[in-house]
Amino acid sequence: MHAWAALARVLSSVEAVRDGQAWYLLLTVFASGGILVAAAESAFAGSRWWEASIEAGLAFFVVFYGSNAAGIWTMQRARGETGHDVFDAVCASLLRGHRLILMVLMLAAVAAAGGALLWALLWVSKLRYVGPPIYALVVPVAVLSVGLAALAGVVVVVPLAAPAVWAGESPLQGVRVLWEIARQRLVMGALLVAAVSLVTGLTGALASFVVMVGGSVVAQLSVWITGVHVPAGLLMAGLFGHGLRSVDSTQIPPEALHHTFAALAGGGVVFALAVVVPGLVYLRGVCAVYLSLRESLLLPEAAREVDGSTPRAS
Repeated sequence: MHAWAALARVLSSVEAVRDGQAWYLLLTVFASGGILVAAAESAFAGSRWWEASIEAGLAFFVVFYGSNAAGIWTMQRARGETGHDVFDAVCASLLRGHRLILMVLMLAAVAAAGGALLWALLWVSKLRYVGPPIYALVVPVAVLSVGLAALAGVVVVVPLAAPAVWAGESPLQGVRVLWEIARQRLVMGALLVAAVSLVTGLTGALASFVVMVGGSVVAQLSVWITGVHVPAGLLMAGLFGHGLRSVDSTQIPPEALHHTFAALAGGGVVFALAVVVPGLVYLRGVCAVYLSLRESLLLPEAAREVDGSTPRAS
């Protein structure tokens, strides 16, 4: 029953597209980060190295902590918490967003230790007399261990490390929870993460359909009504994220130049909106997966309430 409830929670993540404050937060993050990246690229092209470095660092800061703020806000909604606003989520991100970096470093250290152990076993296997028997044992153990570790990395560590931080776990607690999820709920986690990917992909496909159909119709209507021929290819390029730098102004009729630049600017807004839609669904989906798996773990503190309900073991 728990598996079906978890799947229903994942499928309900599409409701995240109705969260207006999450829209505002993610759009602000994308816009601010994009402006800073563009400024860094311009400074780099002009050989202004210090300015480029500062702007690139600011871009990382804004995108990293802004994305964590959006994740914390989404986690609060997934847990049914009310009484918070976006400013609270931003403050929480600034206070604990660095935990994600610490978790990544700890997990990297664990992976490095596992790699060192595998290297040592393979090195011992080259010894003249004891090597072949040891190698016969190492091969199946190593193959299964590496394969399971890779699967855990893809379906547990990558999608669920950030939600652990958003849920308020410390770096050590987060690593422990991810380990227990990989040990107890690896298959279920893989299926739920696959469901999140499917829902996110379908949402992105719907957003792309809206953009493509709407862009084609508007491009044709613009020619009929305004009499200015804005190249449909350039309009569609703007709708899919290509900026003004991608335009060769010499290839555009002079009378259509200003309208083309305006179309690219407006298309950039549409592109940002189309990216936010699957982004919101993905954030809500991974939060739902983390909460569902966290509730089902057989941990000593399993009685701790994660989202206001009594945890159950499946």
